[in-house]
Amino acid sequence: MVLAGMSLATAAQLKAQDKVTIKDPAEFNAYQMASSQSDPKAKASAIEGFLTAYPQSVVKTMVLGDLLDAYTQSGDQVHELSAAKRLLEVDPANLKALYWAVVLEKAQCAKTSDASVCDDLAALAQKGLAVNKPADVADADWKTQSVTLFTTFHSALAVADIIGKKDVKSAIQEYRAELALYPVEKTTSGPALVDTLQLAEAYAKPDARDQVLAVWFYARAWNFAPAAYKAQIEPKLEYWYKRYHGKLDGGLDDIKAASAKSLFKPDDLQVKAAPTPAEIAHDALTSGDPAKLGLEDREYILANGAQADVDAIWNLMKGQVTPIPGIVIEASASVIKVAVTQDAKDNKAADFIVNLKAPLADKDVPAVGAEFKLQPAAELDGTIDSFTPVAATATRAATAQIVVNAGFIQEEKKKAAPAAHKPAAAHHTAK
Repeated sequence: MVLAGMSLATAAQLKAQDKVTIKDPAEFNAYQMASSQSDPKAKASAIEGFLTAYPQSVVKTMVLGDLLDAYTQSGDQVHELSAAKRLLEVDPANLKALYWAVVLEKAQCAKTSDASVCDDLAALAQKGLAVNKPADVADADWKTQSVTLFTTFHSALAVADIIGKKDVKSAIQEYRAELALYPVEKTTSGPALVDTLQLAEAYAKPDARDQVLAVWFYARAWNFAPAAYKAQIEPKLEYWYKRYHGKLDGGLDDIKAASAKSLFKPDDLQVKAAPTPAEIAHDALTSGDPAKLGLEDREYILANGAQADVDAIWNLMKGQVTPIPGIVIEASASVIKVAVTQDAKDNKAADFIVNLKAPLADKDVPAVGAEFKLQPAAELDGTIDSFTPVAATATRAATAQIVVNAGFIQEEKKKAAPAAHKPAAAHHTAK
């Protein structure tokens, strides 16, 4: 279809040359011989010979168009691109040459990330978008051809933006402009579906991240992707939905259903964001009896809560003798540093510093990696004294470092040995 469309455009542009007379009999015979070849490789070779012998022929533009066709049909992409560039030198607005040059350089830009190739691709695509309808092409034909041409040019600009310029925001604009040109029924397969997925990938990139639109376009691509590709798309779809919404639930099925009906997300379709850490902290404090909250939950509120919630939980904690269950990160005779929360354990970072009431003997200093639990296991206790919020980093969530004074260790309670049972005295019947 694409080739047919390009041929129509070229034929219209070259009608005037059909009437050109080649006056030199030898040149005419050479032209006839070259143009009459049926095998694409033989035709390309004959045309190259003709152009070498007659570099300024009056039919040069038409012959270069035939050469481009021959290389295209033979699958010789290196010479195909060269022929397209040579045709553009003599006919800068030639749509067939622009189309194939863009298609071929888009592949090169994506494969090599060569900045000069990507820049040339962008220049060619911009030139293609600026071309007006040829006067001799019917409106109906142009309507069909322009969709193929301009969607290709916008897609190429998106690739040049992302790979050559590292400009994701501009690439998103080009992908959206491209997809808007297609009749919606043509967006469920082929290049439109491929670039729908590319648009989702662009929205997931840090420089232009929009998690809701990433989810939407992943869902759109998932709906129409062949079965083999659904399995590759779905993990990304679920990841970004869960990252934004907080959990997987029926809302994702609603998005899948809606995106099957619409290419672009309707403005009235909303996706609820996951609760913020402050909202989670407030819910933990207010959804039940705060006095019954575990130590991990209390620390989470100290690290993430609004000031009123922090004050409320701290009033419950400060000055209270509390067990400190966790993994020993560092220990000496007078101080034991413990990781209590799972995040602290994962990062091997102490979130509780327990200053002991009395120094330990060297033999009683706990080893790094030892674990304190609750009685009857060995238990570390102390009086909550102060805390310092610790901001989140790229690898750690926000936490709090809590200082505990007057610490002491309650030794493990050994199970009492079962009582020995003596056999009952035998009763003898008197004789």
